[in-house]
Amino acid sequence: MCFSATASFSTAVVTGLIGVAAVARTDSPREFPLASIPLFFAAQQFAEGGLWLNLPVAPESAVSSWLTRAYLIFALVFWPVFAPLAALLIEPRQSRRRAIAICLAFGICVAAYFLWLVVSLPHTASIVGGCIRYETGRQAPYVAGGFYLLATTFGLLLSSQRAVVLLGLIVLAGYVTTLYFYEQTFISVWCFYAAAASVVIIIHFERVRAMRRALTPKF
Repeated sequence: MCFSATASFSTAVVTGLIGVAAVARTDSPREFPLASIPLFFAAQQFAEGGLWLNLPVAPESAVSSWLTRAYLIFALVFWPVFAPLAALLIEPRQSRRRAIAICLAFGICVAAYFLWLVVSLPHTASIVGGCIRYETGRQAPYVAGGFYLLATTFGLLLSSQRAVVLLGLIVLAGYVTTLYFYEQTFISVWCFYAAAASVVIIIHFERVRAMRRALTPKF
């Protein structure tokens, strides 16, 4: 994901293939957002792979600026909304749906804030210590980080679906670990753990498909 262009592009290919396989196993439009998460991971990592190629030779070029903005929109704007939405759409229990909806509301708020940062303020990307460091021209307040954590992790952890909870635990573990070890390049590094969670998604949909086949009457 980070560390090199090869790592970014390789991860993008793997997660993209997982996403295609997961989407092919869906049986309802409500399942599509969760199944498509690896596809969006892939798109995000293609953008970062492009940055690995462009930053050493043209760090201030229009291409580098566009790729930086695309990556930041994925990381800061897209996921706080899409992650809890994907969990909400497949949640069967009303009480948990309400709790996840609250996380989604927080995600929409923090996504709007980060969108303003990315669009209205200068944004840069640079290679620091073998990772890519992203800056948006203003340090986000801790409350924004709290809202982001609430949306992208607790929005998953509150699910009654075991696979979604496991996905949330993986993202949370990646969040804590990378924030501790790679604070300056956090936006880039933590997604490595999130992409690894794509395996959980394909296993979930493979199991769901197997269960549906077992319940289908055979004549």
